[in-house]
Amino acid sequence: MGAYTSGILATRFDLPLVATVPAVIVVTVIAGVIIGAPTLRLRSDYLAIVTLGFGEIIRITANNLPVTGGPSGIYGIPGLTDSPVSLYFVTVVIVAIAVIGASRLGRSRLGRAMRFVREDEDAAEATGVHTYRVKLAAYIAGAVWGGLAGVLFAGQVSAISPNSFTFLYSATVLMAVVLGGMGSVPGVVLGAIIISLLPELLRDAADYRFFIFGVLLIIVMIVRPQGLWPARSKEALK
Repeated sequence: MGAYTSGILATRFDLPLVATVPAVIVVTVIAGVIIGAPTLRLRSDYLAIVTLGFGEIIRITANNLPVTGGPSGIYGIPGLTDSPVSLYFVTVVIVAIAVIGASRLGRSRLGRAMRFVREDEDAAEATGVHTYRVKLAAYIAGAVWGGLAGVLFAGQVSAISPNSFTFLYSATVLMAVVLGGMGSVPGVVLGAIIISLLPELLRDAADYRFFIFGVLLIIVMIVRPQGLWPARSKEALK
């Protein structure tokens, strides 16, 4: 939704991508509330399945709307910067801000509440944590960062279509989180690096590379079920 919002505004109103960021934030917050409000009563795997399902619904909807260009998508999206090198550094800065923000959030009162809800929702509710509001806040925050990532993606490829947002990409993001360690900021970064590089390193294996990739993931999940870099809270250390 972030990529489409920025792409539509940039191509139809001749706006630079940076100018579309406020609209992207508004749209993703609204989408987070609309999608999250009725679904956050669910828990664990059921919530993840419904979230992935909504991703497919949005993709199929974009495939049938004239404003999104239908199957052809949107072309001619202006770049975020003048050169790929400058785009790389801009992306590094944005990712660094996201990582630092996530780390500081984890140490805040809201971050601790999110962690408690993740570990044991019933216990968190019993201790006075409003679990529904906490989950909704996490959902909205994730939607906003996803929308900003969509702006970066649209600026990089200059053309988007429904095929740019298949289920495989959502599954890849989920794999990176689980592989690195849920709730661990450095673990998620490590998982993202591995998920991005490993298929390329196995490219010489041709058609077997995805099979080898899957087997390696299964082995890691068996050996390290908590992830390669699991989260360690101060409460647990004490």
